[in-house]
Amino acid sequence: MEIINTLGRRKTSVARVYLSKGTGKVIVNSKDYKEAFPVAVLQSKIQQPFEITNTVGQYDVKVNVMGGGINGQAEAIRLGISRALVEVSEENKPLLKAEGLMTRDPRMVERKKPGQPKARKKFQFSKR
Repeated sequence: MEIINTLGRRKTSVARVYLSKGTGKVIVNSKDYKEAFPVAVLQSKIQQPFEITNTVGQYDVKVNVMGGGINGQAEAIRLGISRALVEVSEENKPLLKAEGLMTRDPRMVERKKPGQPKARKKFQFSKR
């Protein structure tokens, strides 16, 4: 098996994921994923696709991720890993789809409008 290259996005984060046969190492921006994401919840998000497809410890993952915050980056990595596992084996797709990991979350920050302090907030209205 050669290296499989996929892309994952969430909000403004973009993760380029490179999946290859290996021992289960996950490298994010030249660091171990536990060092890059010190929060246990985010670490479990990254491992979630492997746990669902029973492939923990079978693949090495190298990720370049940029943009957004740590939560958006972790979810972008999760989508990229899920897409790579589907390319490896097509029978992984129904398992991942049932958990909602094959769907790109379209929610983005709404743009700020002119004449307002934020996207929806209005300046205080004065009657007199």
